[in-house]
Amino acid sequence: MNDFHVRSGAIIALRLFDIAYSIDLKRIEELTREKSRGSSVRSSLLSAPVKSLAFDVPPVLLTLPPLKISIGGLSLECPLTVRFYDFGVVAISLRFPTNDIPWSGLSEFANELDRAVGPRGFLSPWEGILDDLRKTFSPAFHRPNTTLFEEDHLVTVVQEWESPVTAAELQESLDLVPLLSGESRPLAAKAREELLRHRFSYYEDDLVVMTWDRAFIYEPRNDSDVADILEVANAQLLEFRYYDELLDDELPRMYEMVRKARRPLNLLASRRFADLARRLYTLVAEVTELTEKAENVLRVTEDVYLARVYLAALGIFRVTTVSASVQGKLAIIRDTYAALYEEASSARGELLEFAIILLIVIEIGIALIRHAT
Repeated sequence: MNDFHVRSGAIIALRLFDIAYSIDLKRIEELTREKSRGSSVRSSLLSAPVKSLAFDVPPVLLTLPPLKISIGGLSLECPLTVRFYDFGVVAISLRFPTNDIPWSGLSEFANELDRAVGPRGFLSPWEGILDDLRKTFSPAFHRPNTTLFEEDHLVTVVQEWESPVTAAELQESLDLVPLLSGESRPLAAKAREELLRHRFSYYEDDLVVMTWDRAFIYEPRNDSDVADILEVANAQLLEFRYYDELLDDELPRMYEMVRKARRPLNLLASRRFADLARRLYTLVAEVTELTEKAENVLRVTEDVYLARVYLAALGIFRVTTVSASVQGKLAIIRDTYAALYEEASSARGELLEFAIILLIVIEIGIALIRHAT
């Protein structure tokens, strides 16, 4: 076979936004019915056994009318779906059909698509979609974010080749590097090896290859579980990135507030320490609640195929690294508010001792005055 020919497939452009502190998923479902905005269902993985891999809180999947987008001289009708996660992330997926196309053409189209709707793309359908979602579903967004954090991923899915082919034949004869790297120039052998390192197959005729920002999936059974898992891992990365940067900004402010609270001769030190400690405790509680929701969005209990793909995706996207960074900064804040509470108690004790001594001095003064008269 000189060139693999794709009979049926698609390229999924995924864009995720952290838009709120949390999202009321029941309210999303109610607003979908009230405003007749497409159809919504609670997401679930299609083929994974519930005992091995399942959503802790199933997100709401909203199917919207398709968008018409022109790319590379083609006018395409692209199915549009949105998934709402309860920890405040919205994932928007645009599916570009790629039927009856040679592999070389598919790879070129994927790169053209990335240039069009990617992070620096000249087309920007995402802002309009996001604005529409905000107008429609704002009552379900608790404490909307003023600054947007986002992630993106490009997933190429092949469902059927013109001729039957196995995963082994694909890996031996198909050059996935231009598709996964987005590069037109040949890569060095070490770079190629690293790019193709994360490969998974369960059956003889399926294949998943993942990188930081792209993936290739050959799945003849029309199973979307792997694509859904990649979306979940990106959603987790986005949530941890948001709180990592939030705590980066918070730590210098915390140090400055502690410095001010510890000014010498500050008679209100105990109140300042207590107020600051309560503020930090609230911050820790909120961040911990949301990061735990993000961390536990998928329950993994058995080492099955999809669980391995999921855990590999967490590693590739550095989710565990960013999560550890968040936990480290939370530990610093926890230690700080614990020390502040101790200082507040100590300051109250010193103030009480001062008040007692003052009362004793006043009583002695009164007694001396009475004795003198």
